[in-house]
Amino acid sequence: MTSDPRDVLNRPAPPPDFTLRYGEHPDHIADVRLPAVPDAPLILFLHGGFWRHEWDRAHAGPLAADLAERGYAVATLEFRRTGQPGGGWPGTFSDVAAAAVAVPDQLAKEVAHRGLLPVSVDRPILAGHSAGGHLALWYASVAPDAVGGVVALAPVADLTRAYELDLDAGAVADLLGGSPDAVPDAYKSADPMRNLPSGVRTVLVHGELDEIVPVALSRDYCRSARRAGDDTTLIELADVEHFGLIDPRSAAWPAVLAAFGTLTRGEAADAD
Repeated sequence: MTSDPRDVLNRPAPPPDFTLRYGEHPDHIADVRLPAVPDAPLILFLHGGFWRHEWDRAHAGPLAADLAERGYAVATLEFRRTGQPGGGWPGTFSDVAAAAVAVPDQLAKEVAHRGLLPVSVDRPILAGHSAGGHLALWYASVAPDAVGGVVALAPVADLTRAYELDLDAGAVADLLGGSPDAVPDAYKSADPMRNLPSGVRTVLVHGELDEIVPVALSRDYCRSARRAGDDTTLIELADVEHFGLIDPRSAAWPAVLAAFGTLTRGEAADAD
Protein backbone atom coordinates (compact mmCIF):
# COMPACT_ATOMS: atom_id res chain seq x y z
CA MET A 1 0.00 0.00 0.00
CA THR A 2 1.44 3.39 -1.01
CA SER A 3 2.04 6.11 1.58
CA ASP A 4 0.39 8.83 -0.52
CA PRO A 5 -2.79 7.73 -2.34
CA ARG A 6 -2.07 10.23 -5.12
CA ASP A 7 1.15 8.44 -6.05
CA VAL A 8 -0.79 6.37 -8.56
CA LEU A 9 -1.49 9.51 -10.61
CA ASN A 10 2.16 9.78 -11.63
CA ARG A 11 3.24 6.14 -11.49
CA PRO A 12 4.75 4.81 -14.72
CA ALA A 13 2.91 1.94 -16.38
CA PRO A 14 3.82 -0.45 -19.19
CA PRO A 15 2.98 1.15 -22.54
CA PRO A 16 -0.16 0.09 -24.37
CA ASP A 17 0.05 -2.58 -27.02
CA PHE A 18 -1.26 -0.07 -29.53
CA THR A 19 -3.44 3.03 -29.80
CA LEU A 20 -6.60 3.31 -31.88
CA ARG A 21 -8.13 6.44 -33.36
CA TYR A 22 -11.91 6.93 -33.41
CA GLY A 23 -12.10 10.50 -34.78
CA GLU A 24 -10.15 13.41 -36.20
CA HIS A 25 -9.37 15.36 -33.02
CA PRO A 26 -5.99 14.60 -31.37
CA ASP A 27 -7.86 13.35 -28.29
CA HIS A 28 -10.05 10.94 -30.25
CA ILE A 29 -7.87 7.99 -29.30
CA ALA A 30 -7.86 4.91 -27.09
CA ASP A 31 -4.91 3.02 -25.61
CA VAL A 32 -5.32 -0.75 -25.84
CA ARG A 33 -3.77 -3.34 -23.56
CA LEU A 34 -4.37 -7.01 -24.30
CA PRO A 35 -4.09 -10.16 -22.19
CA ALA A 36 -2.44 -13.41 -23.17
CA VAL A 37 -5.73 -15.30 -23.40
CA PRO A 38 -8.27 -15.65 -26.23
CA ASP A 39 -11.78 -14.19 -26.22
CA ALA A 40 -11.01 -11.82 -23.34
CA PRO A 41 -13.89 -9.60 -22.24
CA LEU A 42 -13.45 -5.98 -23.28
CA ILE A 43 -13.46 -3.11 -20.79
CA LEU A 44 -13.85 0.43 -22.08
CA PHE A 45 -12.36 2.60 -19.35
CA LEU A 46 -13.02 6.32 -18.85
CA HIS A 47 -10.54 8.22 -16.71
CA GLY A 48 -11.32 10.81 -14.05
CA GLY A 49 -10.14 14.36 -13.44
CA PHE A 50 -13.46 16.24 -13.16
CA TRP A 51 -13.69 16.38 -16.96
CA ARG A 52 -10.82 18.91 -17.03
CA HIS A 53 -8.12 18.94 -19.72
CA GLU A 54 -5.35 18.95 -17.13
CA TRP A 55 -6.03 15.26 -16.54
CA ASP A 56 -5.73 12.70 -19.31
CA ARG A 57 -5.78 8.91 -19.63
CA ALA A 58 -2.13 8.48 -18.58
CA HIS A 59 -2.93 8.13 -14.88
CA ALA A 60 -5.19 5.15 -15.63
CA GLY A 61 -2.22 3.21 -17.00
CA PRO A 62 -1.49 1.17 -13.86
CA LEU A 63 -5.14 0.13 -13.60
CA ALA A 64 -5.38 -0.85 -17.26
CA ALA A 65 -2.09 -2.77 -17.19
CA ASP A 66 -3.11 -4.76 -14.13
CA LEU A 67 -6.51 -5.63 -15.58
CA ALA A 68 -4.85 -6.82 -18.79
CA GLU A 69 -2.54 -9.07 -16.81
CA ARG A 70 -5.64 -10.59 -15.20
CA GLY A 71 -7.30 -11.56 -18.48
CA TYR A 72 -9.19 -8.47 -19.60
CA ALA A 73 -8.77 -6.50 -22.80
CA VAL A 74 -8.74 -2.84 -21.82
CA ALA A 75 -9.25 0.21 -24.02
CA THR A 76 -8.62 3.45 -22.12
CA LEU A 77 -10.61 6.12 -23.91
CA GLU A 78 -9.54 9.72 -24.34
CA PHE A 79 -12.00 12.52 -25.09
CA ARG A 80 -12.19 16.30 -25.25
CA ARG A 81 -12.40 17.93 -21.83
CA THR A 82 -13.28 21.29 -20.35
CA GLY A 83 -10.69 24.00 -20.87
CA GLN A 84 -10.01 22.99 -24.46
CA PRO A 85 -11.95 23.65 -27.70
CA GLY A 86 -14.97 21.37 -27.99
CA GLY A 87 -14.76 20.12 -24.41
CA GLY A 88 -17.73 20.11 -22.07
CA TRP A 89 -21.36 19.91 -23.14
CA PRO A 90 -21.99 18.44 -25.64
CA GLY A 91 -18.55 17.64 -27.07
CA THR A 92 -17.26 15.49 -24.22
CA PHE A 93 -20.41 13.41 -24.39
CA SER A 94 -20.46 13.01 -28.16
CA ASP A 95 -16.83 11.87 -27.96
CA VAL A 96 -17.64 9.18 -25.41
CA ALA A 97 -20.60 7.97 -27.47
CA ALA A 98 -18.50 7.87 -30.64
CA ALA A 99 -15.67 6.01 -28.92
CA ALA A 100 -18.01 3.44 -27.39
CA VAL A 101 -19.36 2.62 -30.84
CA ALA A 102 -16.16 2.75 -32.87
CA VAL A 103 -13.45 1.35 -30.60
CA PRO A 104 -14.79 -2.21 -30.17
CA ASP A 105 -15.18 -2.65 -33.93
CA GLN A 106 -11.78 -1.13 -34.67
CA LEU A 107 -10.18 -3.27 -31.97
CA ALA A 108 -11.57 -6.47 -33.47
CA LYS A 109 -10.24 -5.51 -36.89
CA GLU A 110 -6.82 -4.49 -35.54
CA VAL A 111 -6.41 -7.70 -33.56
CA ALA A 112 -7.27 -9.77 -36.64
CA HIS A 113 -4.91 -7.70 -38.80
CA ARG A 114 -2.03 -8.21 -36.36
CA GLY A 115 -2.74 -11.93 -35.95
CA LEU A 116 -3.35 -11.54 -32.23
CA LEU A 117 -5.68 -13.52 -30.00
CA PRO A 118 -9.33 -12.54 -30.54
CA VAL A 119 -11.17 -10.29 -28.11
CA SER A 120 -14.84 -10.52 -27.14
CA VAL A 121 -15.99 -7.04 -28.20
CA ASP A 122 -19.77 -7.53 -28.19
CA ARG A 123 -21.46 -5.43 -25.50
CA PRO A 124 -18.29 -4.45 -23.59
CA ILE A 125 -18.14 -3.50 -19.94
CA LEU A 126 -18.11 0.27 -19.53
CA ALA A 127 -16.10 1.46 -16.54
CA GLY A 128 -14.79 4.71 -15.17
CA HIS A 129 -13.43 6.53 -12.15
CA SER A 130 -14.81 9.75 -10.69
CA ALA A 131 -15.85 11.95 -13.64
CA GLY A 132 -15.22 8.92 -15.85
CA GLY A 133 -17.64 6.96 -13.68
CA HIS A 134 -20.25 9.62 -14.41
CA LEU A 135 -19.63 9.28 -18.14
CA ALA A 136 -19.96 5.49 -17.92
CA LEU A 137 -23.29 5.78 -16.11
CA TRP A 138 -24.45 8.41 -18.59
CA TYR A 139 -23.63 6.39 -21.69
CA ALA A 140 -25.29 3.29 -20.26
CA SER A 141 -28.48 5.30 -19.82
CA VAL A 142 -28.53 6.46 -23.46
CA ALA A 143 -27.32 3.23 -25.13
CA PRO A 144 -28.25 0.36 -22.79
CA ASP A 145 -28.33 -2.29 -25.51
CA ALA A 146 -24.68 -1.59 -26.37
CA VAL A 147 -23.33 -2.08 -22.86
CA GLY A 148 -22.76 -5.37 -21.05
CA GLY A 149 -22.56 -3.70 -17.65
CA VAL A 150 -21.05 -0.77 -15.79
CA VAL A 151 -18.39 -0.60 -13.10
CA ALA A 152 -18.40 2.91 -11.65
CA LEU A 153 -15.58 3.75 -9.23
CA ALA A 154 -16.37 6.73 -6.97
CA PRO A 155 -18.59 8.17 -9.71
CA VAL A 156 -20.04 11.66 -9.84
CA ALA A 157 -23.41 9.97 -10.13
CA ASP A 158 -25.61 13.01 -9.44
CA LEU A 159 -24.62 16.16 -11.32
CA THR A 160 -27.21 18.37 -9.69
CA ARG A 161 -26.02 17.47 -6.21
CA ALA A 162 -22.39 17.74 -7.32
CA TYR A 163 -23.13 21.26 -8.55
CA GLU A 164 -24.71 22.15 -5.21
CA LEU A 165 -21.66 20.79 -3.38
CA ASP A 166 -19.38 22.77 -5.73
CA LEU A 167 -17.17 19.75 -6.33
CA ASP A 168 -13.72 20.73 -7.58
CA ALA A 169 -14.60 24.43 -7.54
CA GLY A 170 -17.25 24.56 -10.23
CA ALA A 171 -16.41 21.46 -12.25
CA VAL A 172 -20.01 20.62 -13.09
CA ALA A 173 -20.85 24.17 -14.16
CA ASP A 174 -17.74 24.16 -16.34
CA LEU A 175 -18.84 20.85 -17.88
CA LEU A 176 -22.43 21.79 -18.65
CA GLY A 177 -22.15 25.55 -19.08
CA GLY A 178 -23.88 26.77 -15.94
CA SER A 179 -26.25 25.93 -13.12
CA PRO A 180 -29.27 23.62 -13.30
CA ASP A 181 -31.49 26.69 -13.56
CA ALA A 182 -29.39 28.26 -16.32
CA VAL A 183 -29.03 25.17 -18.54
CA PRO A 184 -31.80 22.76 -17.48
CA ASP A 185 -31.78 20.80 -20.74
CA ALA A 186 -28.09 19.96 -20.34
CA TYR A 187 -28.65 18.63 -16.84
CA LYS A 188 -31.71 16.69 -17.98
CA SER A 189 -29.66 14.97 -20.69
CA ALA A 190 -26.32 14.57 -18.91
CA ASP A 191 -27.22 13.65 -15.33
CA PRO A 192 -27.43 9.88 -14.73
CA MET A 193 -29.68 10.48 -11.72
CA ARG A 194 -32.27 12.03 -14.02
CA ASN A 195 -32.17 9.14 -16.51
CA LEU A 196 -33.19 6.14 -14.45
CA PRO A 197 -33.75 3.32 -15.02
CA SER A 198 -30.80 2.64 -17.30
CA GLY A 199 -31.63 -1.04 -17.69
CA VAL A 200 -27.94 -1.94 -17.38
CA ARG A 201 -26.49 -4.04 -14.58
CA THR A 202 -24.24 -1.74 -12.57
CA VAL A 203 -21.77 -2.10 -9.72
CA LEU A 204 -20.61 1.02 -7.92
CA VAL A 205 -17.53 0.95 -5.67
CA HIS A 206 -16.93 3.87 -3.33
CA GLY A 207 -14.67 4.56 -0.37
CA GLU A 208 -16.26 5.84 2.80
CA LEU A 209 -13.35 8.26 3.36
CA ASP A 210 -13.68 9.87 -0.07
CA GLU A 211 -13.53 13.66 0.39
CA ILE A 212 -13.33 14.42 -3.33
CA VAL A 213 -16.56 12.72 -4.43
CA PRO A 214 -18.67 12.00 -1.31
CA VAL A 215 -19.95 8.45 -0.99
CA ALA A 216 -23.44 9.88 -0.41
CA LEU A 217 -23.73 10.45 -4.18
CA SER A 218 -23.32 6.73 -4.84
CA ARG A 219 -25.66 5.81 -1.99
CA ASP A 220 -28.39 8.05 -3.36
CA TYR A 221 -27.87 6.88 -6.92
CA CYS A 222 -27.97 3.20 -5.96
CA ARG A 223 -31.13 3.72 -3.93
CA SER A 224 -32.84 5.59 -6.76
CA ALA A 225 -31.71 3.08 -9.39
CA ARG A 226 -33.08 0.16 -7.41
CA ARG A 227 -36.39 1.94 -6.88
CA ALA A 228 -36.56 2.46 -10.64
CA GLY A 229 -36.02 -1.28 -11.20
CA ASP A 230 -32.33 -1.42 -12.08
CA ASP A 231 -29.96 -4.18 -11.00
CA THR A 232 -27.55 -1.88 -9.18
CA THR A 233 -25.16 -2.71 -6.35
CA LEU A 234 -23.04 -0.40 -4.21
CA ILE A 235 -19.89 -1.74 -2.58
CA GLU A 236 -18.78 0.64 0.17
CA LEU A 237 -15.22 0.31 1.41
CA ALA A 238 -14.25 1.41 4.89
CA ASP A 239 -10.91 3.24 5.31
CA VAL A 240 -10.69 3.90 1.56
CA GLU A 241 -10.38 7.33 -0.06
CA HIS A 242 -10.72 8.45 -3.68
CA PHE A 243 -7.58 7.21 -5.42
CA GLY A 244 -7.22 3.75 -3.93
CA LEU A 245 -9.91 2.55 -6.33
CA ILE A 246 -7.59 2.97 -9.33
CA ASP A 247 -4.43 1.73 -7.61
CA PRO A 248 -3.57 -1.96 -8.06
CA ARG A 249 -1.29 -1.71 -5.02
CA SER A 250 -4.02 -0.50 -2.67
CA ALA A 251 -6.07 -2.46 -0.17
CA ALA A 252 -9.16 -1.51 -2.19
CA TRP A 253 -8.04 -3.26 -5.37
CA PRO A 254 -9.46 -6.73 -4.60
CA ALA A 255 -12.92 -5.18 -4.27
CA VAL A 256 -12.50 -3.46 -7.63
CA LEU A 257 -11.48 -6.74 -9.24
CA ALA A 258 -14.50 -8.41 -7.67
CA ALA A 259 -16.75 -5.77 -9.22
CA PHE A 260 -15.44 -6.62 -12.69
CA GLY A 261 -15.79 -10.32 -11.92
CA THR A 262 -19.43 -9.74 -11.03
CA LEU A 263 -20.18 -8.54 -14.53
CA THR A 264 -17.86 -10.70 -16.63
CA ARG A 265 -17.87 -14.02 -14.81
CA GLY A 266 -21.29 -14.08 -13.20
CA GLU A 267 -19.95 -13.77 -9.68
CA ALA A 268 -22.20 -12.33 -6.98
CA ALA A 269 -21.54 -8.78 -5.86
CA ASP A 270 -20.66 -8.43 -2.19
CA ALA A 271 -22.50 -5.27 -1.22
CA ASP A 272 -22.06 -3.60 2.14
